[in-house]
Amino acid sequence: MTDKTKEGLRLEEELSEAKVVFKGRVLNFHSDTVRLPNGKTSTREYMEHPGAVALLPVLPDGRIIFVRQYRFPVKEITLEIPAGKMLSKSDDPVLRARAELEEETGYTTKRLNHLMDFWPSSSFSDEKLRIFSAEELVPGRSHPDEDEFINTEILRFEEAWKIFRDGKIKDAKTIIALQAWKIHLMEKK
Repeated sequence: MTDKTKEGLRLEEELSEAKVVFKGRVLNFHSDTVRLPNGKTSTREYMEHPGAVALLPVLPDGRIIFVRQYRFPVKEITLEIPAGKMLSKSDDPVLRARAELEEETGYTTKRLNHLMDFWPSSSFSDEKLRIFSAEELVPGRSHPDEDEFINTEILRFEEAWKIFRDGKIKDAKTIIALQAWKIHLMEKK
């Protein structure tokens, strides 16, 4: 990848000083000094994140399994697809996705397909979120983490799409997964 646009402007920034201002169990927060393309310096504050996985679990009849849970930062109960943080940057996303599916919904999958990767907010985090579809599901018992309280909800795709269109799904990974699945369904026709 080049650091120049069509106009020939240099865009890349160079790290001058790395500074971790908070080191957490999973997340680290940085306040780094960078040299800008024009030679001046600036500060870049961001969160270092191990990455995450999310799944769109699709039952044989096309219904989708969602989870409802309280999200403290936004102080709301959300409707979203099952997801979880990677344990480290070297964690296997496929294994983590399978584990999160079973943990949050009780289902296991015989077929896991990678739909897409995206950066939820590249302006202040290096988190990469990988979305998978999970099909050929086998029911079982969920076993959420000790500090997770989750209800599952199964909806027809059309119902979920309407809830999203009505502005009642605000979770980015869920919105992106629904849009990706709609494209997938249209391409199958």
